[in-house]
Amino acid sequence: MTSLQEQLETPSGKGSADENFPVASRLIARPLRRHVHLFYAFARAADDIADNPELEAEDKIARLDLFAESLVNPRAASGAPSSALALARSLSETGVPARHPLDLLDAFRQDATTLRYETWDDLLDYCNRSAAPVGRYLIDLHGEAASAYEASDNLCNALQVLNHLQDCKADRARLDRVYLPLTWFREAGTGVEALDGTRSTAAMRHVLDRCLAATGGLLERAAPLPDRIRGLRFSMECAVIVSIAGRLRSELERRDPLAERVVLSRSQYAGSFARQLPSLLRRGLTRRR
Repeated sequence: MTSLQEQLETPSGKGSADENFPVASRLIARPLRRHVHLFYAFARAADDIADNPELEAEDKIARLDLFAESLVNPRAASGAPSSALALARSLSETGVPARHPLDLLDAFRQDATTLRYETWDDLLDYCNRSAAPVGRYLIDLHGEAASAYEASDNLCNALQVLNHLQDCKADRARLDRVYLPLTWFREAGTGVEALDGTRSTAAMRHVLDRCLAATGGLLERAAPLPDRIRGLRFSMECAVIVSIAGRLRSELERRDPLAERVVLSRSQYAGSFARQLPSLLRRGLTRRR
Protein backbone atom coordinates (compact mmCIF):
# COMPACT_ATOMS: atom_id res chain seq x y z
CA MET A 1 0.00 0.00 0.00
CA THR A 2 2.96 2.27 0.59
CA SER A 3 3.90 2.23 -3.07
CA LEU A 4 0.32 3.07 -3.99
CA GLN A 5 0.48 6.20 -1.86
CA GLU A 6 3.97 7.17 -2.95
CA GLN A 7 3.39 6.64 -6.68
CA LEU A 8 -0.35 7.09 -6.99
CA GLU A 9 -0.38 9.18 -10.16
CA THR A 10 1.25 7.88 -13.34
CA PRO A 11 1.55 10.89 -15.66
CA SER A 12 1.65 10.06 -19.36
CA GLY A 13 3.10 13.39 -20.42
CA LYS A 14 -0.11 14.38 -22.18
CA GLY A 15 -1.43 17.86 -21.55
CA SER A 16 -4.05 20.34 -22.65
CA ALA A 17 -2.21 20.89 -25.95
CA ASP A 18 -2.99 17.27 -26.88
CA GLU A 19 -6.76 17.76 -26.66
CA ASN A 20 -9.16 18.38 -29.55
CA PHE A 21 -10.69 21.36 -27.78
CA PRO A 22 -9.29 24.48 -26.11
CA VAL A 23 -8.86 24.05 -22.36
CA ALA A 24 -9.71 27.26 -20.48
CA SER A 25 -9.22 29.48 -23.53
CA ARG A 26 -9.30 33.26 -23.31
CA LEU A 27 -13.03 33.12 -24.01
CA ILE A 28 -13.47 31.65 -20.52
CA ALA A 29 -13.77 34.41 -17.93
CA ARG A 30 -10.45 34.91 -16.17
CA PRO A 31 -11.74 34.14 -12.63
CA LEU A 32 -12.97 30.74 -13.82
CA ARG A 33 -9.92 29.61 -15.77
CA ARG A 34 -8.06 28.43 -12.68
CA HIS A 35 -10.94 26.14 -11.77
CA VAL A 36 -11.14 24.76 -15.31
CA HIS A 37 -7.42 23.97 -15.22
CA LEU A 38 -7.83 22.19 -11.86
CA PHE A 39 -10.69 20.09 -13.25
CA TYR A 40 -8.62 19.23 -16.31
CA ALA A 41 -5.56 18.29 -14.22
CA PHE A 42 -7.73 15.96 -12.12
CA ALA A 43 -9.27 14.32 -15.19
CA ARG A 44 -5.88 13.99 -16.91
CA ALA A 45 -4.30 12.34 -13.85
CA ALA A 46 -7.15 9.86 -13.43
CA ASP A 47 -7.31 9.07 -17.15
CA ASP A 48 -3.55 8.43 -17.23
CA ILE A 49 -4.01 5.79 -14.53
CA ALA A 50 -6.84 4.10 -16.43
CA ASP A 51 -4.75 4.07 -19.62
CA ASN A 52 -1.49 2.88 -18.08
CA PRO A 53 -0.63 -0.47 -19.73
CA GLU A 54 1.77 -1.39 -16.92
CA LEU A 55 -0.87 -1.40 -14.15
CA GLU A 56 -3.18 -4.30 -13.36
CA ALA A 57 -6.92 -3.59 -13.38
CA GLU A 58 -7.18 -4.03 -9.60
CA ASP A 59 -4.39 -1.53 -9.04
CA LYS A 60 -6.02 1.00 -11.35
CA ILE A 61 -9.35 0.70 -9.55
CA ALA A 62 -7.73 1.04 -6.12
CA ARG A 63 -5.99 4.23 -7.19
CA LEU A 64 -9.15 5.67 -8.77
CA ASP A 65 -11.11 4.80 -5.62
CA LEU A 66 -8.69 6.98 -3.67
CA PHE A 67 -9.36 9.82 -6.13
CA ALA A 68 -13.08 9.46 -5.39
CA GLU A 69 -12.52 9.29 -1.63
CA SER A 70 -10.41 12.44 -1.82
CA LEU A 71 -13.27 14.31 -3.52
CA VAL A 72 -16.01 13.14 -1.18
CA ASN A 73 -14.09 13.38 2.10
CA PRO A 74 -10.74 15.10 1.47
CA ARG A 75 -9.84 15.43 5.15
CA ALA A 76 -10.16 11.69 5.75
CA ALA A 77 -8.45 10.50 2.56
CA SER A 78 -5.13 8.78 3.28
CA GLY A 79 -2.39 9.35 0.74
CA ALA A 80 -4.72 11.55 -1.28
CA PRO A 81 -3.58 12.61 -4.76
CA SER A 82 -2.81 16.31 -5.00
CA SER A 83 -4.94 16.83 -8.12
CA ALA A 84 -8.00 15.41 -6.36
CA LEU A 85 -7.47 17.52 -3.23
CA ALA A 86 -7.03 20.66 -5.34
CA LEU A 87 -10.26 19.94 -7.22
CA ALA A 88 -12.08 19.23 -3.94
CA ARG A 89 -11.09 22.71 -2.71
CA SER A 90 -12.19 24.20 -6.05
CA LEU A 91 -15.59 22.49 -5.87
CA SER A 92 -16.08 23.79 -2.34
CA GLU A 93 -15.17 27.29 -3.46
CA THR A 94 -17.40 27.34 -6.55
CA GLY A 95 -20.31 25.25 -5.30
CA VAL A 96 -20.13 22.90 -8.31
CA PRO A 97 -21.28 19.40 -7.26
CA ALA A 98 -18.79 16.53 -7.09
CA ARG A 99 -21.01 14.25 -9.18
CA HIS A 100 -19.33 15.38 -12.42
CA PRO A 101 -15.77 14.28 -11.53
CA LEU A 102 -17.20 11.21 -9.78
CA ASP A 103 -18.95 10.22 -13.02
CA LEU A 104 -15.61 10.55 -14.80
CA LEU A 105 -14.01 8.23 -12.27
CA ASP A 106 -16.78 5.70 -12.83
CA ALA A 107 -15.96 5.68 -16.55
CA PHE A 108 -12.24 5.38 -15.87
CA ARG A 109 -12.87 2.35 -13.62
CA GLN A 110 -14.77 0.85 -16.52
CA ASP A 111 -11.75 1.46 -18.73
CA ALA A 112 -9.72 -0.69 -16.34
CA THR A 113 -11.89 -3.76 -16.96
CA THR A 114 -13.79 -3.26 -20.24
CA LEU A 115 -11.95 -3.71 -23.52
CA ARG A 116 -14.86 -4.06 -25.96
CA TYR A 117 -18.19 -2.33 -26.67
CA GLU A 118 -20.86 -4.40 -28.35
CA THR A 119 -23.16 -1.67 -29.65
CA TRP A 120 -23.28 2.07 -30.33
CA ASP A 121 -25.60 2.45 -27.33
CA ASP A 122 -23.02 0.73 -25.12
CA LEU A 123 -20.40 3.19 -26.34
CA LEU A 124 -22.69 6.18 -25.70
CA ASP A 125 -23.39 4.90 -22.19
CA TYR A 126 -19.65 5.04 -21.57
CA CYS A 127 -19.36 8.50 -23.18
CA ASN A 128 -22.16 9.78 -20.95
CA ARG A 129 -19.80 9.22 -18.03
CA SER A 130 -16.40 9.77 -19.65
CA ALA A 131 -17.17 12.94 -21.64
CA ALA A 132 -20.57 14.48 -20.89
CA PRO A 133 -19.61 15.34 -17.26
CA VAL A 134 -16.97 17.74 -18.59
CA GLY A 135 -19.57 19.89 -20.33
CA ARG A 136 -21.94 19.67 -17.38
CA TYR A 137 -19.16 20.81 -15.06
CA LEU A 138 -18.51 23.86 -17.25
CA ILE A 139 -22.22 24.67 -17.44
CA ASP A 140 -22.53 24.54 -13.65
CA LEU A 141 -19.29 26.48 -13.15
CA HIS A 142 -20.69 29.29 -15.33
CA GLY A 143 -24.02 29.27 -13.48
CA GLU A 144 -25.90 28.28 -16.64
CA ALA A 145 -29.21 26.43 -16.69
CA ALA A 146 -29.37 22.64 -16.69
CA SER A 147 -31.50 22.91 -19.84
CA ALA A 148 -28.18 23.25 -21.70
CA TYR A 149 -27.08 19.78 -20.57
CA GLU A 150 -28.64 17.86 -23.46
CA ALA A 151 -26.91 19.78 -26.26
CA SER A 152 -23.68 19.80 -24.26
CA ASP A 153 -23.84 16.04 -23.74
CA ASN A 154 -24.12 15.52 -27.49
CA LEU A 155 -21.14 17.77 -28.17
CA CYS A 156 -18.94 16.15 -25.54
CA ASN A 157 -19.92 12.65 -26.63
CA ALA A 158 -19.16 13.55 -30.26
CA LEU A 159 -15.71 14.81 -29.26
CA GLN A 160 -15.10 11.60 -27.32
CA VAL A 161 -16.05 9.36 -30.25
CA LEU A 162 -13.87 11.44 -32.58
CA ASN A 163 -10.99 10.92 -30.15
CA HIS A 164 -11.66 7.18 -30.14
CA LEU A 165 -11.46 7.21 -33.94
CA GLN A 166 -8.21 9.18 -33.87
CA ASP A 167 -6.68 6.71 -31.41
CA CYS A 168 -8.34 3.50 -32.60
CA LYS A 169 -5.08 1.96 -33.81
CA ALA A 170 -3.06 3.01 -30.74
CA ASP A 171 -5.74 1.87 -28.27
CA ARG A 172 -5.77 -1.57 -29.88
CA ALA A 173 -1.97 -1.81 -29.94
CA ARG A 174 -1.26 -0.53 -26.41
CA LEU A 175 -4.21 -1.83 -24.41
CA ASP A 176 -6.11 -4.21 -26.74
CA ARG A 177 -8.99 -1.78 -26.14
CA VAL A 178 -11.54 -1.24 -28.92
CA TYR A 179 -14.27 1.35 -28.46
CA LEU A 180 -15.83 1.01 -31.92
CA PRO A 181 -19.00 -1.16 -31.81
CA LEU A 182 -18.34 -4.86 -32.39
CA THR A 183 -21.72 -5.28 -34.11
CA TRP A 184 -20.58 -2.87 -36.83
CA PHE A 185 -17.39 -4.86 -37.37
CA ARG A 186 -19.40 -8.06 -37.80
CA GLU A 187 -21.92 -6.42 -40.11
CA ALA A 188 -19.02 -5.15 -42.25
CA GLY A 189 -17.62 -8.69 -42.42
CA THR A 190 -14.46 -8.01 -40.46
CA GLY A 191 -13.03 -8.15 -36.94
CA VAL A 192 -11.04 -5.90 -34.63
CA GLU A 193 -7.86 -7.35 -36.20
CA ALA A 194 -8.53 -4.90 -39.04
CA LEU A 195 -7.22 -2.20 -36.69
CA ASP A 196 -3.76 -3.80 -36.82
CA GLY A 197 -3.18 -2.86 -40.45
CA THR A 198 -1.15 0.03 -41.76
CA ARG A 199 -4.20 1.33 -43.62
CA SER A 200 -7.92 0.71 -43.59
CA THR A 201 -9.43 -2.07 -45.65
CA ALA A 202 -12.77 -1.41 -47.36
CA ALA A 203 -14.55 -3.17 -44.49
CA MET A 204 -12.64 -1.19 -41.85
CA ARG A 205 -13.42 2.04 -43.71
CA HIS A 206 -17.10 1.08 -43.58
CA VAL A 207 -16.91 0.78 -39.78
CA LEU A 208 -15.15 4.14 -39.50
CA ASP A 209 -17.68 5.84 -41.77
CA ARG A 210 -20.57 4.40 -39.82
CA CYS A 211 -19.09 5.82 -36.61
CA LEU A 212 -18.62 9.19 -38.30
CA ALA A 213 -22.21 9.20 -39.58
CA ALA A 214 -23.51 8.51 -36.07
CA THR A 215 -21.22 11.23 -34.73
CA GLY A 216 -22.73 13.61 -37.27
CA GLY A 217 -26.09 12.99 -35.61
CA LEU A 218 -24.60 13.92 -32.25
CA LEU A 219 -23.22 17.14 -33.70
CA GLU A 220 -26.59 18.05 -35.21
CA ARG A 221 -28.13 17.74 -31.74
CA ALA A 222 -25.24 19.75 -30.28
CA ALA A 223 -25.68 22.66 -32.71
CA PRO A 224 -28.19 24.59 -30.52
CA LEU A 225 -25.75 24.69 -27.57
CA PRO A 226 -24.33 28.22 -28.10
CA ASP A 227 -27.86 29.66 -28.13
CA ARG A 228 -28.73 27.79 -24.94
CA ILE A 229 -25.91 29.56 -23.08
CA ARG A 230 -26.72 32.99 -21.64
CA GLY A 231 -23.16 34.16 -20.99
CA LEU A 232 -21.67 35.69 -24.12
CA ARG A 233 -18.08 34.52 -23.65
CA PHE A 234 -19.05 30.96 -22.79
CA SER A 235 -21.54 30.93 -25.68
CA MET A 236 -18.72 31.93 -28.03
CA GLU A 237 -16.50 29.19 -26.59
CA CYS A 238 -19.20 26.60 -27.26
CA ALA A 239 -19.68 27.84 -30.83
CA VAL A 240 -15.97 27.51 -31.56
CA ILE A 241 -15.82 23.97 -30.12
CA VAL A 242 -18.85 22.91 -32.19
CA SER A 243 -17.01 24.20 -35.26
CA ILE A 244 -13.78 22.39 -34.29
CA ALA A 245 -15.66 19.12 -33.82
CA GLY A 246 -17.27 19.44 -37.25
CA ARG A 247 -13.93 20.14 -38.89
CA LEU A 248 -12.28 17.16 -37.20
CA ARG A 249 -15.10 14.90 -38.32
CA SER A 250 -14.59 16.10 -41.90
CA GLU A 251 -10.86 15.35 -41.66
CA LEU A 252 -11.56 11.83 -40.42
CA GLU A 253 -13.95 11.31 -43.31
CA ARG A 254 -11.24 12.04 -45.89
CA ARG A 255 -8.16 10.70 -44.06
CA ASP A 256 -7.27 7.28 -42.67
CA PRO A 257 -6.60 7.08 -38.88
CA LEU A 258 -4.86 3.72 -39.39
CA ALA A 259 -2.33 5.28 -41.75
CA GLU A 260 -1.78 8.45 -39.68
CA ARG A 261 -3.03 10.13 -36.54
CA VAL A 262 -5.57 12.61 -37.81
CA VAL A 263 -5.32 15.95 -35.99
CA LEU A 264 -6.15 19.52 -36.87
CA SER A 265 -3.33 21.90 -37.69
CA ARG A 266 -3.06 25.32 -36.08
CA SER A 267 -4.34 26.90 -39.28
CA GLN A 268 -7.37 24.58 -39.21
CA TYR A 269 -8.07 25.55 -35.61
CA ALA A 270 -7.79 29.20 -36.62
CA GLY A 271 -10.07 28.54 -39.57
CA SER A 272 -12.68 27.00 -37.28
CA PHE A 273 -12.67 30.20 -35.26
CA ALA A 274 -12.69 32.41 -38.37
CA ARG A 275 -15.73 30.63 -39.78
CA GLN A 276 -17.57 31.32 -36.55
CA LEU A 277 -16.47 34.96 -36.33
CA PRO A 278 -19.46 36.51 -38.19
CA SER A 279 -21.97 34.61 -36.09
CA LEU A 280 -19.98 35.39 -32.92
CA LEU A 281 -20.09 39.09 -33.72
CA ARG A 282 -23.82 38.93 -34.45
CA ARG A 283 -24.37 37.06 -31.22
CA GLY A 284 -22.44 39.69 -29.29
CA LEU A 285 -24.38 42.58 -30.84
CA THR A 286 -27.70 40.84 -30.21
CA ARG A 287 -26.87 40.16 -26.56
CA ARG A 288 -25.80 43.77 -26.01
CA ARG A 289 -29.04 45.05 -27.48
